[in-house]
Order: sequence, then structure tokens, then C-alpha cells
Amino acid sequence: MLKTIEAVNTVVNNFIWGIPAMICIIGVGLFLSFRTKFIQIRKFPYSIKNTLGRIFDKSEAADGSITPFQAVCTALAGTVGTGNIAGVAGAITIGGPGAVFWMWMSALLGMCTKYSEVTLAVHFREKNSQGDWVGGPMYYIKNGLSKHWHWLAFLFSLFGVLTVFGTGNATQVNTIVTAIDSLMLNFNLASSESLSTINLVIGIIIAIGVGLILIGGIRRIGKVTETLVPFMALLYLILGLGVVLLNIQHVPAVFRSIFEGAFHPAAFSGGMVGSLFTSMKKGVSRGIFSNEAGLGTGSIAHATADITHPVKQGLFGIFEVFTDTIVICTLTALIILCSGINIPYGSAAGAELTIQGFTSTYGGWVSIFTAIALCCFAFSTTIGWGLYGSRCIEFLFGTKTIRPFMIVYSLVAIIGATVDLGLLWSIAETFNGLMSIPNLIAVFLLSGTVVKLTKEYFNKDSDL
Repeated sequence: MLKTIEAVNTVVNNFIWGIPAMICIIGVGLFLSFRTKFIQIRKFPYSIKNTLGRIFDKSEAADGSITPFQAVCTALAGTVGTGNIAGVAGAITIGGPGAVFWMWMSALLGMCTKYSEVTLAVHFREKNSQGDWVGGPMYYIKNGLSKHWHWLAFLFSLFGVLTVFGTGNATQVNTIVTAIDSLMLNFNLASSESLSTINLVIGIIIAIGVGLILIGGIRRIGKVTETLVPFMALLYLILGLGVVLLNIQHVPAVFRSIFEGAFHPAAFSGGMVGSLFTSMKKGVSRGIFSNEAGLGTGSIAHATADITHPVKQGLFGIFEVFTDTIVICTLTALIILCSGINIPYGSAAGAELTIQGFTSTYGGWVSIFTAIALCCFAFSTTIGWGLYGSRCIEFLFGTKTIRPFMIVYSLVAIIGATVDLGLLWSIAETFNGLMSIPNLIAVFLLSGTVVKLTKEYFNKDSDL
């Protein structure tokens, strides 16, 4: 049965992330970039100034919403996760160093796609029966497009509900227990026989934690992510930059392998990666798995922001993709490629490869800090995707289904902690691709609204 599921998923995955998907994702990103005259580049300094500059704004949000910074932290909580650590490692081993280049290209276009998604989500959001702001792809399809397109909203929500249990929960929790298990075995704190019991306890603790945070509502989610995301990002950045600086002599060769390997992958992978398309496919798919540009999920969190104009929050979308992919994913790639560890090209490696990069530079003691960072990344992603799933289930079946969904979602953490999830990673990638289809169609059709709102915000700037 498992072999049948795996075979079917492989066929679907190859189609979803095949040439049509690459054309769709890159094509929509290019289309939006041309329509806004590459706002992600032209207004990048303005975007950074108006996002980083508001980090320390501690003003309270109105009822039913959260502050703009809490919104971006909640979105980053969903995006900055195991995709930045395990996903990048997998992209390099399967697609070669050149996959990093294609990850950058997808991020460059993805910044504009994410900007458009967030702007539309805030513009077309609405208040639910509980008085909370709700928005995202299903709402900008419902409120922005004519009725004969509304089936896309239901399709997105359906794929969203199915995706969150794997992408946002089970695979993330599995990463947490893998990190903790490795740590305990390395320091002889537990035997391999006792790990199953330990994993069950960890799963139960995570389930309770996730449940309490999600049931506390959007304001509690915002407060938790506002604290957790900057801490985990800073910890990872400090440790990662240390690896790069201590191996600075390898940096020129690493960048050469990234740029040349993007077009000649076999030259840098011992022939194990011979296809340009394989390198491109893994770079783009893992990049989107990480930053979610094109999926539309991050806009669900941004739609809850207490903000005066949609474009003001849209600028956070540019900042979010830049932080997630250009900064954190690039740092992960440099950790792996600069450290001099043996890279098993052609195999499916994960977070353990990134951890090897740290330990080969600092020694075994650093595994404590990498485990903490990995756990924070994965836990924050679980919270962020819990919000996404609750909004999707609410759109499909109403507010009465939110609490039962959150309970079930929390309990899935126990499964993620105790079951081997090798196949689930591949299925999660497939559902990510399926979610992107209705969203990209909607963003393409609503691109005129994005241009109109952008002109309006920048006072009909002559550049537009």
C-alpha cells in the first residue's frame, strides 16, 4: 500500500513541480514584477526602512487584530522553519550547489509575488463573526473576483487543510524529536531503546503547547511569535556567520560552485547531479517550501495586521522573503558548503547535514545550540501553520469548526513525534504545489488591483 501511495505521489509531484509549475511560478513572478516595474528592487531600501524601522514599535493593536510586526513574525514563524535547514540541505544534495542560485532567483521574483499576496489579503479582508480580521487567498478570490472563479477559493482552502497537518505539523515535530534524540545520544543522556518513550513524551508536550497557544487566539499567537522568531533568527545568524568567518578561505570557491553549478551541476557534484532542470527544480521548489511566495499562506497572517493601507503591510512581504531565503537559506548553504564536510550528492539528506557543518567547525558542543535553534524553527512553523489551517477550515465550514480543528491539529504533533515520516515529506511538497495553483491564478487576475493600490500609496509615483 505504501509503495502504491509513494508511486502515485511521485507521479503527481513530478507533474506539479515539473515544467508547467516552473513556468507558472516564475511566469507569474515575472509578470507581477514587470507590472509593478520591479517594486521589490526599486523600493527595497524603502521596504527595509519601513519594516526593520518598525520592529521596536510596541503600540497595541485594535481588537481583532495584531500589530504589523506581530503579523510579519507570525508569517515568518510559518516560513522560517525546517525548510531553511533541512530543505536547503536537500536541495544541495539532490540539485547540487547550483540549486542555491535558483533558490535566489525564485526569491527575487517571490518578493514581488509575496508583496502582491499580502497587499491583496489586507485589501480584501473581512471581519468574521468573532470580530477578528480574516483574509488570504480564499478571501481575495471571494471578494475580488467574479462568482465563476469562487471555486478556486474552496480549492485553495481544501488543499490548505490537507497540507497543514503534514507540512506545518507532523514533519516539523518530527524534526524536533530528531534533533533532541541526536543530542541525547551524543551526550549519552538516553539509550536508543528509550527514545520511543521520550519521543512520545515530547510529542505530548508539544501538542499541549501548540493547543494552548492556538486556542488563545490571534493575539496570543502574535505575542508568542513576536518573542520567538527574533530570538531564533538571531541565534542561528550568529552561529552561522561564525562558521562562514572561520572558513572564510573557502567562500570564493563556494560562490563559484553556486554560480557555475547552476548551469553545469555535474561539474560540482561528481556527476551525481547531471541535469540543469533537476538543479532548477529543487532550487525553486525548496525555495518556495521555505518562503511560501506563491502559496499565499503567509498572507493569511498578514491580513490580521492593524494597518492603515494594504501596501504598508505588503512591504513586509518583501522583507519576509528577503529574510527567509536571501539571508537565512543562503547562510545555511554557506554553512554546508564552506565547512568542508562530505556532501552525499544524489541522496536525500536533511537537517543532519547542516548540523554536521556546525559541529565540524565548532565541535560537538555546538549541537546543543543547533538543536535549540532547530526546535525553535520547527515549533514556530507549527504555530504559524496552525493559524493558516484554522482560517482555511473556517472559510469552508464556519467559525464553529475552528476549535475542533485546533484540537485535532495539536494531537497530530504526537503522530509526528512517534512515526517515521519519510514519505510525508514528499507528500507535503506535493500539496504545497497544489496550493499554489489556485493562488497564482487569483494573483495573476488581480494584478491590476495591486498596481492600482501601489500607485495610490506612493501618490502615483512617476516610476509607476
